[in-house]
Amino acid sequence: MAPSALPDGDPAPADGSLPLGVMPDADADFGVYLHIPFCRVRCGYCDFNTYTAEELRGERREDYPDAVAREIALAARVLGGTPRPARTVFFGGGTPTLLPAAALTRMLEDVREAFGIADGAEVTVEANPDTVTVESLRQLAAAGVTRVSIGMQSAVPHVLAALDRTHDPANVRSAVAAAREAGLDVSLDLIYGAPGESLADWRTSVETALALEPDHLSAYALIIEDGTKLARRIRSGEVPAPDDDLQADMYELVDDLAGAAGFDWYEVSNWARGESHRSRHNLAYWRGTDWWGFGPGAHSHVSGVRWWNVKHPAAYAQRLAQGISPAAAREIPDADATTLERVLLQSRIREGLPVDLVPASRRPQVAGLIADGLVEGADAVRGRVVLTRRGRLLADAVVRALTD
Repeated sequence: MAPSALPDGDPAPADGSLPLGVMPDADADFGVYLHIPFCRVRCGYCDFNTYTAEELRGERREDYPDAVAREIALAARVLGGTPRPARTVFFGGGTPTLLPAAALTRMLEDVREAFGIADGAEVTVEANPDTVTVESLRQLAAAGVTRVSIGMQSAVPHVLAALDRTHDPANVRSAVAAAREAGLDVSLDLIYGAPGESLADWRTSVETALALEPDHLSAYALIIEDGTKLARRIRSGEVPAPDDDLQADMYELVDDLAGAAGFDWYEVSNWARGESHRSRHNLAYWRGTDWWGFGPGAHSHVSGVRWWNVKHPAAYAQRLAQGISPAAAREIPDADATTLERVLLQSRIREGLPVDLVPASRRPQVAGLIADGLVEGADAVRGRVVLTRRGRLLADAVVRALTD
């Protein structure tokens, strides 16, 4: 099974330069995403750009930091006129912690040398609970990592099996304890709506996660992506498709339990124990600030220009070894596409979408959304579109109402 295809776009220049006339804003926030495209096994629901050992075509994991270092050097040249320290750094994947801590800290040091890292920056590493130890997390913390995001997914063995997750659920507790001992903030990531998962199963997972007292909780509805193993199993009738009504009940349950435990929602699928524990890196995406994504298949956004890298680690490394940008294509979204994206993303966060960003012809729709219980009336009076809980369940419908 191959990961999902890259989008179409305009040709990207071999030197990685920005379009003529596009100048990065030296005052705009800047984030860094480092994609680690390695997994031990491919989960049946996943279409991320990740590769098992058998899919690497001779590329070696231990050589990967060298390739990333070359792209970091390229980025420093492209952005050299407007040096900006990174306010957030995020190691995502894949499973970043399949690499030794020394490899991750080297990449972080390369970012620090190229751009600087702002005082008080948030530096996150995603982790599988089976691939971290107290010592590895101490090494990461000593290098400047501040936060670990642990892929818990479920506390129920048969749900993990349905998702093809291989970790021992008991190791989540050990991973959280190791992160705490290293002085790191902890986020736990859950998925709901797996085949065979009941509402009682989901309650078990949420209550187990909250009992570990994380700083942050993510809960994502299972989405069936074309081309995945799970999609084929559903199509063949081997397992049932997710039930929309059950998933809605599951969302309301996690929102209730998280709220009772002192967490506030700040994005449709994310809750934090106070504003200081929100994921600043992900908020930067939802607010549309600048970031450079390093690694195969990674996407970047600087001053309204978007580009994305070639997908396979071998092609990525080869281009950089030849002194060529790994970008596969790029685009500058037009005004309509930019408006749609801003509505889509900013309407999902607790601070809401400024009404001024809604197309003038669609602003009258806000009153109807309030009447339908999808948008908070008091916030709308103050000039922002903020979703109610029912609105969070029907967020796509809100976006259509404000943009179609």
